[in-house]
Amino acid sequence: MPHPPPPRVMSRRFPPTAVDWLIAAVMAVFGLAEELSGRTSAFDHEQSPLWLVAVMAAAALVLVRRRAPFTVLTVYSLASAVSFAYFGDLAAAWQFYTQLILLFTLVSETSPRDPKTVFGLVVTGLFIGSMMLAVDHPFGPGDMAVAAVMASIAGGTGFAVWRHRQVAVQARERGELLARKAVAEERTRIARELHDVVAHSVSVMVMQAGAARLMLRPDQLVERETLTVVEEAGREAVEELRRMLGLLRTDSGEDGLAPQPSLARLEDLVEQVRAAGLEVELTVQGEARPLPAGLELSAYRIIQEALTNTLKHAGPARVTVTVSHLPRTLSLEIVDDGPRNGHTGPQGAGHGLIGMRERVALFHGRLATGPLRDGGYGVSASFPLAVRATGEEPAG
Repeated sequence: MPHPPPPRVMSRRFPPTAVDWLIAAVMAVFGLAEELSGRTSAFDHEQSPLWLVAVMAAAALVLVRRRAPFTVLTVYSLASAVSFAYFGDLAAAWQFYTQLILLFTLVSETSPRDPKTVFGLVVTGLFIGSMMLAVDHPFGPGDMAVAAVMASIAGGTGFAVWRHRQVAVQARERGELLARKAVAEERTRIARELHDVVAHSVSVMVMQAGAARLMLRPDQLVERETLTVVEEAGREAVEELRRMLGLLRTDSGEDGLAPQPSLARLEDLVEQVRAAGLEVELTVQGEARPLPAGLELSAYRIIQEALTNTLKHAGPARVTVTVSHLPRTLSLEIVDDGPRNGHTGPQGAGHGLIGMRERVALFHGRLATGPLRDGGYGVSASFPLAVRATGEEPAG
């Protein structure tokens, strides 16, 4: 089965950059200086002003070479070959260097398998051949070798640049693929955890509906039928959740009966991290109140991940964990004062930062991570809290 051709890097269509202007200016100055100094026989001819115009035209082609590298190289090569045959003069150095620059640009912008690249090599050979045949005295083997080696260097360097771009494109695509895979894995992990929370809540609803049905009077037939429908729907929902969990837990090896953590278990988490050698200070501000189980689980996991990253990448350090129960927001802040050992934070900890982002986004919250100005690293997350339908507005 034939291998598919590598992806092509399309020619960039933006205006000339500062580097392009610089290269074109250098070529123009070099060409004008060479022609005006009489280093070629062209200056002695009556056509010397024409050669000065040719220098500026070549500089213009160098300026726009990346917008249409094949067209520019072809036009310049054929025009140069015609001029060599017509004037019979020795080619100036600026002409040869311009050819090398245009060859390098074409090879660096197009695939080696592209017919344009092959044709570009052919017209470069035509340029060199016509340059050698234009003069009365033949070129020596040394001159031919120099021309061939310089053309090979220009083409080889262009190919190296093209190959580097291909590797960069493949690396970027692979990075995007790995990032998407990491997000999918984290979402699956979060879904597994939230499943237990939802299943437990639905089970409690079913039990309460059943208890309420048993407390009804015999004549309350409509209410009894309604609660029976609620019970049946709840049991079906729990059964569907169990099937879904079976899919999510494939090859996970996790215990579905393990209790899901919450903010009430933060002290246990802090003690475990302290036992591992990290100095942790836990501060809880505000009055804690009942929160959605999924939100508490996400908040706990963010703190756990932040402490784990600090333990991995900062070494012995002091960490401050602040949990603020605000009227409309649950705020988390985890700050350490240690170095990152070459890492910049949770990015160096696998899917840690991705998991934090997914958990915060799940509840429409905000996440900020990064190095601190005075050293150390900080993680800050906030979750908006819905106002319960009690008829009372929270203070503040």
